Amino acid sequence: MKTIENKLTGKQIIGGKFCASRGREFRGVNPATGKELGPAFRDAGAWEVNRALELADKAFDVLRTAPAGTIAALLARIAERLEAEGDGLIARAHLETALPEERLRAELARTAAQARAFSALALDGSWAQARIDHALPARKPLPKPDIRAVLTGVGPVAVFGAGNFPLAISVAGTDTVAAFAARCPVVVKGHPAHPGACELAARIIAEAVAWAELPPGMFSMLQSSGYGAGLALVKHPLTAAVAFTGSLRGGRALFDAAAARPEPIPVYAEMGSVNPVFILPGAATARAEEIAEGFVRSLNTGVGQFCTNPGMALAVDGPAFDKFLAAVCVNASRVPPAAMLHAGIQKAYDSGTERLSSIPGVELVCAAAAPRLGDTLPQGVPMAVCKIFTADAGLFLRRPELSEEVFGPATIIYRCKNTAQLLAVARGMRGSLTATIHGTEKELLRQGELVRVLERKAGRIVFNGFPTGLEPCASLHHGGPYPATTHSFFTSVGTAAIYRFARPVCFQNFPDAALPEELREANPRKVRRLTDGALGKKYV
Repeated sequence: MKTIENKLTGKQIIGGKFCASRGREFRGVNPATGKELGPAFRDAGAWEVNRALELADKAFDVLRTAPAGTIAALLARIAERLEAEGDGLIARAHLETALPEERLRAELARTAAQARAFSALALDGSWAQARIDHALPARKPLPKPDIRAVLTGVGPVAVFGAGNFPLAISVAGTDTVAAFAARCPVVVKGHPAHPGACELAARIIAEAVAWAELPPGMFSMLQSSGYGAGLALVKHPLTAAVAFTGSLRGGRALFDAAAARPEPIPVYAEMGSVNPVFILPGAATARAEEIAEGFVRSLNTGVGQFCTNPGMALAVDGPAFDKFLAAVCVNASRVPPAAMLHAGIQKAYDSGTERLSSIPGVELVCAAAAPRLGDTLPQGVPMAVCKIFTADAGLFLRRPELSEEVFGPATIIYRCKNTAQLLAVARGMRGSLTATIHGTEKELLRQGELVRVLERKAGRIVFNGFPTGLEPCASLHHGGPYPATTHSFFTSVGTAAIYRFARPVCFQNFPDAALPEELREANPRKVRRLTDGALGKKYV
């Protein structure tokens, strides 16, 4: 019996069917060896984009009234099949990304758990925020009409997977399952760095859609090594929303293309973030070495290829600062060089660290040992080396380019004159996904102004921890002000991610039988509703 990794075809998956295309050929590459992987894939063209979206639009008409139980069952089935086919998925993703199999196994568990969480959300239905205001026909001077509103899916969603999470933020990741829970069809643009893993995950989803007896146009996955197919997806008149995780340059290009459409659509792009770590004096004095160890571990998680990677730290000058910096260098020197996800990321990392080194006042104080000749990967494949820079905090305020993310295991540790300068840097920051504070509880209470500033700068504020590692749940907000995202109101991880793909529709004076189930008087879905200004109990 063939294992799933041997089922790769290199074809597009459009509405449940494998479709050959004539676009430019490309292959996955093993970043640990530099060798190409089979099979060959081809770029999707205008015909494939149009066909996928036409099928998605037709599927949307069916999905809007599909039973909630069917949508929930689909998502549960996806989770089940991901786990059943996990070994093949992990093996292929490991080959294409060089990520450790242990890490990928944990990511697969997260991916399946996300699908199950959205299955429960779809079945519950309370996410749709049903609101009812009953009519008051006798009200003077004018009668009050019956008004009801509920969130409903927006239509076909274009999803762009992330290169650094080939399972959890890719074809079967949060974006896709959140859109499905909102009854939206999805067209995924596969990531060119792991096309094989994309096809394997897409096959699982297409088979689950067929199992649930939902329209096959509910899901398609297009492969492409360039920008043409992605831009065509965004510009197509049938696309209703876009979800993207990647670089600032890529996200902004899609955002601008969507805004330039005759009918603009929202682009929910997660992009660049420096994720600052603020170390208050009390914490630096008491825990300098402990914080340094955790900081370097966070910095090098996944070879620094996390969107929450701590790209800068700040502490007040003095003996505690020196102790912290020395401990950081000791820990960083022990980090072995490692292959990055693909050659493009490695090139950008090398360019970014060279740019930092060229800025007067920025000093490279330590780096992990460069690989010896015998330690290099086959065929001279380059590896990323952890690099620690320092600078005076005042430089950050004078050089805007220091706010730019360097994606990889590099960071700048800023020396502040006092806590007032630390606060000034916080005020001068651009938007970020996270901000971290290390301090005592008393210090935190005294630094209320810093917390208030960071509330305006970041989507998640961490106390006495580190920003890498997310806990997908209802309370998580993985987003932040620009340039971290294009819309800071929404999260791309956790069950609240569903709200990117829904919009409110209001019904006035509708007969009960013509209303969506969530708004009918008898509440057949048993969802929690806001009725005449009062939030009702669940199942009442």
